Amino acid sequence: MGGLISQGREAQWRPCRLEARPMREAAEWMEPYRKQWERRLDRLDDYLEQTSKKPRGARGKGKP
Repeated sequence: MGGLISQGREAQWRPCRLEARPMREAAEWMEPYRKQWERRLDRLDDYLEQTSKKPRGARGKGKP
């Protein structure tokens, strides 16, 4: 599991535990990608907002 989760064995139980250091390392590695996708999605949101504000007649050229 990439060292993110450790699993033990106690009789019929299989307790799992999240490992903090590998989780932190994974989060740090993903951070630049998260910021990049947030910027891209913000730009997409702006674009969709602008295109949805077009006047009604502008969408169907030649139609009343």
